[in-house]
Amino acid sequence: MKTLIFQQVESEGPGLFGEFLKRWGIPFDIVAFYRRDSVPLLSDYDALLVLGGPMNVYEEDRYPFLAEENLVIKDVVRQGKPYLGICLGAQLLAKALGAKVAANPVKEIGFSHVQLTPDAAKDGLFKGLGTRLPVFQWHGDTFSIPEGAVKLAESQDCPNQAFVYGRAAYAVQFHLEVTPAMVRDWARANKVEIESPGRPVAGVLLPDDLAERCGELRRLAEVVFSNFVRGGS
Repeated sequence: MKTLIFQQVESEGPGLFGEFLKRWGIPFDIVAFYRRDSVPLLSDYDALLVLGGPMNVYEEDRYPFLAEENLVIKDVVRQGKPYLGICLGAQLLAKALGAKVAANPVKEIGFSHVQLTPDAAKDGLFKGLGTRLPVFQWHGDTFSIPEGAVKLAESQDCPNQAFVYGRAAYAVQFHLEVTPAMVRDWARANKVEIESPGRPVAGVLLPDDLAERCGELRRLAEVVFSNFVRGGS
């Protein structure tokens, strides 16, 4: 499953997902929009992974590449190719499918939990996991569930955390791919937002047991990403 990865900013790389792809011998290429990379032919790839970023989906004037991503995502969905959107990548899928993306009343920043819906038990992405998952969050916006999509996860402070559209297009608001180094880097890079969030914040950003929590995420991430690349089989 040759995979194309869209990266929005330097600090938000594929993390554990890139590590897994290398270990499993799955070829992948990264389009770094912050470097103004061009998007290659979709016909050369079997799946698309779209990562997070600090921008909002409606800031196309400030970040013109978001408009290009929107067109590519629509094309991927139309072709039925596997798609996994993380955080901003999830919101971009929602937007491409005509759903609303707007500010959430609460910013989720740090470690917390999401609850899988009964429909998630029937879907392959979270197969092999329980119903309450520890995750890492960093977002201020949220998406509505698109028409025809199925909600897969929720949290106390953000009702829509994941959905699937069709058989292969997944949106996941939370992060499983982060390492301790990534969490620390994000905390340093976003110090202003942390100190003046502008809205209530839910989550624990830098817990004393950071390594242990990231280790738990690693185990979950390997299951979820393995399910994704295998098509839920």
